Amino acid sequence: MSSEQGRAELDRKAREGEVVVPGGTGGKSLEAQEHLAEGRSRGGQARREQLGTEGYQEMGKKGGLSATDKSGGERAAEEGTPIDESKFRTTG
Repeated sequence: MSSEQGRAELDRKAREGEVVVPGGTGGKSLEAQEHLAEGRSRGGQARREQLGTEGYQEMGKKGGLSATDKSGGERAAEEGTPIDESKFRTTG
């Protein structure tokens, strides 16, 4: 079987709802699953590169405090949890 035939078979399975690429859950085609898997594997790392390691950790604290009725920043302020947003840095 050629790689083109193999890709066609994987695409057929993906269109039937099967996950054929690890991390590609929700993709309706082989290509969509590949893109989803790539995005998930790079997502956190890309954000860490943007914010810096310390900023990424501070963002995690803030996110961990979020609730359905309040943002993490609001809860942190109410509970007196220090969030040092000066550690957030962005790289274009």
